[in-house]
Amino acid sequence: MSKHRPECIECGELFQHERKAIGYDTCTSCGDEDARLVKHTIVPMHKSNYVVVTDKSLLRERYK
Repeated sequence: MSKHRPECIECGELFQHERKAIGYDTCTSCGDEDARLVKHTIVPMHKSNYVVVTDKSLLRERYK
């Protein structure tokens, strides 16, 4: 492991090695901000499982 802490690709702040090791390239502040921009909903399907819908047009097609 490098002694130098990884640098956030969005703001340039240094963040933990553990976060980089699990695949993140952003600090927790930028990662939290990015997560707030993602919108999704869970839809129960008849005689099936729940489905995660991230595209509003797909939801409209399903329930016309």
